[in-house]
Amino acid sequence: MQAPAAAERNKGPILAVLREYVGPGAHAGPGVLRVLEVGAGAGLHAAHFAQALPQTLWQPSDIDPRALRSIAAYVEAMQVPNVLPPILLDVSQGWETWGGTQPATLDLLVSINMMHIAELRCTEGLFKGAGVLLKPGGVLFTYGPYAVDGRISPQSNVDFDRSLRQSNPAWGLRDTSLLRQLAEANGLHLERMVDMPANNKSLIFRKQ
Repeated sequence: MQAPAAAERNKGPILAVLREYVGPGAHAGPGVLRVLEVGAGAGLHAAHFAQALPQTLWQPSDIDPRALRSIAAYVEAMQVPNVLPPILLDVSQGWETWGGTQPATLDLLVSINMMHIAELRCTEGLFKGAGVLLKPGGVLFTYGPYAVDGRISPQSNVDFDRSLRQSNPAWGLRDTSLLRQLAEANGLHLERMVDMPANNKSLIFRKQ
């Protein structure tokens, strides 16, 4: 199992926000809440969140086969029964390739620390998929560092953005104004922005 330090640090603050949307009393509908996590990485988040939110059925995914093995190992080690076997998923491809997920069946779509280390087409694909696969009223939850209306702050995020673009010109912090446009083009709206530790943000997009 991989053991990313950042995931260990941020799992608690992220879970606190997620509870507001899938915790007891946060969802009026009966039954299990279906969750798809794209770019699940090592799998620590999937196992931790699913264990803390037993009313969810959590589907982790990643584009890297090594990540899929790590996810499976985390789930087995933590003995979490409500996590489905991880699937290989390229978010830049059409939703039809997303492991058989059907339109309007997801309550929650989760993407943590993906946008800034992926090409823009991955972010575009995420919103297109969310627009099709989320139920009306469903939530796209994203987390990471962002530019806000053309401005990056503080200086550590400016430096981080520069280093990302030096590594790969297609990477970098995505701007919330662009994300709003992508959301609206796919039947969602940015409902809330939550300041998080280490100069990150949680963004809550709601399917209309």
